[in-house]
Amino acid sequence: MKICIASDSHDRAEPLAAAVAAAQANGAQAVIHCGDLIGAQTLRASIKLGLPLHVVHGNNIGDPMAMQQLMAKSAGKLIYHGLDAVLELAGRRIFVTHYPHYGHAMACTGDYDLICCGHSHVAKIVEQPNIKGGHTLLVNPGSVAGIDTPGVDAPCTWILGDLEHMTFEIRTLGH
Repeated sequence: MKICIASDSHDRAEPLAAAVAAAQANGAQAVIHCGDLIGAQTLRASIKLGLPLHVVHGNNIGDPMAMQQLMAKSAGKLIYHGLDAVLELAGRRIFVTHYPHYGHAMACTGDYDLICCGHSHVAKIVEQPNIKGGHTLLVNPGSVAGIDTPGVDAPCTWILGDLEHMTFEIRTLGH
């Protein structure tokens, strides 16, 4: 099963929908958003693409009631988890949070196959050693909206993941 992992869209629906559409064209069957959507309207175009969207809120919460209402109207396509999420997709245990330090800590437990986080706006994929003697993949898709330090033009990044083979690739959208 392939998935799209995105984060930090910050009210920018167009790049998020573009990432979801690109992932879908590459066989993705679900989307994980690691927070900082801000407004529920940011998800409307992505919901129309038909993939299930698993979303956590991040530090820029926006309007949780609007998110709940959109979820109720999404015919099951939007699953708003709140602060964090524990998912099982394609037999893989996945933990989703917005915060990298929280993600790092959860990766160290060895209880999950994959940890997804955001917040830093810097895309990276790390094989984190865990206390069980193995490694846990810790991925941060950066900012799908291309948000970085003020005055810096950052790339719009997201991750295409393959849960069967546990391979992950940072992808970039054109500005």
